[in-house]
Amino acid sequence: MGSYGNLARRALETEMPIMVKMQELLRGATNAVSLAQGVVHWQPPKQALEKVKELVWEPSVSRYGADEGLPELREALKKKLHHENNLQKSSVMVTAGANQAFVNLVLTLCDAGDSVVMFAPYYFNAFMSFQMTGITNILVGPHDPITLHPDADWLEKILSETKPTPKLVTVVNPGNPSGTYIPDPLLKRISDLCLKAGSWLVVDNTYEYFMYDGLKHSCLEGNHIVNVFSFSKAYGMMGWRVGYIAYPSEVEGFAAQLLKVQDNIPICASIISQYLALHSLEMGPEWVTERVQSLVKNRDIVLEALSPLGEGSVKGGEGAIYLWAKLPDGHTNDVEVVHWLALRHGVAVIPGSACGSPGNLRISFGGLTENDCKAAAEKLKRGLEELVRDGLV
Repeated sequence: MGSYGNLARRALETEMPIMVKMQELLRGATNAVSLAQGVVHWQPPKQALEKVKELVWEPSVSRYGADEGLPELREALKKKLHHENNLQKSSVMVTAGANQAFVNLVLTLCDAGDSVVMFAPYYFNAFMSFQMTGITNILVGPHDPITLHPDADWLEKILSETKPTPKLVTVVNPGNPSGTYIPDPLLKRISDLCLKAGSWLVVDNTYEYFMYDGLKHSCLEGNHIVNVFSFSKAYGMMGWRVGYIAYPSEVEGFAAQLLKVQDNIPICASIISQYLALHSLEMGPEWVTERVQSLVKNRDIVLEALSPLGEGSVKGGEGAIYLWAKLPDGHTNDVEVVHWLALRHGVAVIPGSACGSPGNLRISFGGLTENDCKAAAEKLKRGLEELVRDGLV
């Protein structure tokens, strides 16, 4: 007979996924709407869906494919990386989503017991990936209180003083959960600090196309840098699970070690999903950016709903699909506030404590059409007005 004590400690000590908790919460709420999960409201391109529909009976779709991805998709991605991201010396591996790409990299680059660096507010799944793989020394750095940018001065101190030197530093750009874009000079400084210290820099570019107010996304390349990308948000392919890793071609042995990990997790990403990714790429980035710009209205709607929190309480929203909001003084228990908003006011958001920053909320404005977003925002605003006026009643 088994027991709780016989379960793996690394699993037991890993945070429960916040989205699982939110799904459970929403099942107990009446007519609740979600501004919680990081999704978009559109589906993949219709033309791409029509093409893959015809592949269902193709025998190769039901067989294993190359571990590193369909050759034609990898070739298309290399061209995309060259032209759109200015990554000229990177190889590509296709994965079952960006989360699996990140796990691949942690298993390839880090050993249990290594120290790693991330910045709060952090992406909760990245934190869990470290925990699940036995990395117990997770050094969480601060952000600038005004911009939410990673504190590079702190990073310089940590990389120089921590022994052994942290193996890996990771950032999401633009940010999840903050929606904050890391400016090029700051990203370059972070990269230079990692290079000098001998640390890997892993940049999650899932929201590369989600940029607003004239801002432009860019990537860095180097033999110490790995870039992660995703089809999930850009092409509305959340359930199809396709992401990819752009890793330095010149690092000897990198590809071989990645393949070991890949073969023991998915073997290969879903074949039909990879074909959908390939045909979606054919639509060009304009297909994505047109839809992304429609989210500006959603962002404004949610910003207005957050106004009861007061001036200076809401940050982010420069990129990605998120706003980051500080709760009023005296309401540091953000989990309690999130439950109250869901059960009393019928609207779900993410507690900042899941991202290493208690007393805050993450609000996603990407998952609803404009009309539905207005309805959700009305609920959120009523809830926050009551919270500020009367507290948790």
